[in-house]
Amino acid sequence: MERIRVIDSHTEGEPTRLIIENGPDLGSGSMMDRLIAFKEKFDSTRSAVVNEPRGSEAVVGALLCKPVSDKAAAGVIYFNNVGFLGMCGHGTIGLVASLVHMGKIGPGTHVIETPVGDVSAILADDGKVSIHNVPSYRYQESVSVEVPGYGQVTGDIAYGGNWFFLVGDSHVPVLASHLEALGHYSKAIKSALLAHGITGKDGAEIDHIEIFGAPERADANSKNYVLCPGGAYDRSPCGTGLSAKLACLAAQGKLSEGEVWRQESIIGTLFEGKFEWSGASILPTITGQAYVTGDNMLIFDPSDPIRNGIQL
Repeated sequence: MERIRVIDSHTEGEPTRLIIENGPDLGSGSMMDRLIAFKEKFDSTRSAVVNEPRGSEAVVGALLCKPVSDKAAAGVIYFNNVGFLGMCGHGTIGLVASLVHMGKIGPGTHVIETPVGDVSAILADDGKVSIHNVPSYRYQESVSVEVPGYGQVTGDIAYGGNWFFLVGDSHVPVLASHLEALGHYSKAIKSALLAHGITGKDGAEIDHIEIFGAPERADANSKNYVLCPGGAYDRSPCGTGLSAKLACLAAQGKLSEGEVWRQESIIGTLFEGKFEWSGASILPTITGQAYVTGDNMLIFDPSDPIRNGIQL
């Protein structure tokens, strides 16, 4: 029977499952080259690791890779229940916690290679991790789209490692008690963007919807709900989503360089974010904490008819 060893963690509530042994052999190219190889040759492994019955729609998977540069602590490829991600903020924080659990790193600054570029992660003595994310920017401001059942919805399009449509004036209260309604609303927005041909730069699909409301925590600036590509909501405040939010705030002149923005998630957890300007883009720093929840061996029985996960 095939066995794959994984470390499970959660970052402010959002789970990450990191493959550390017996993962697919993707060669020694760049992380983007390896992502393409993973997608073309081993998509069944992606599905088997994160989909039910072993996982769930909320689990983000990660493959630990030997980095190209000897100056990097690790390389990583992220994936979820429907495909692959260029970058994942909460996943990178979870990766750092998992590397600590494995005894691979300690407090300090560590370079992580991702398919969209190198990310540096600073591990503090208290376990908090600050990620210096890839360059992020607002692509378009105040884009309106007609959403069936809701009317006109206006938001910004921004990049923070993934593409986001950010809505600040929600038709649905951004509260955990409205999770089901927020799910319908965000999925309707995503479908409307697709139907109207509204995309990110160079036709990139906008695969994340981020909706904002007033915070419930006294120490937060805002509360969000984030729809992920596979249809699940992000339990954390979303690292790439916060990067996109910071880019919009910076472009609007509502947040100064170095000023801290505290983003509350739909379940009440928190990320802190700040930025530096880099030309027309920003360089975001996202801070949060992850906790290891398991060190497990996944077993794949060849006689199991759904060994590669439930795919609906």
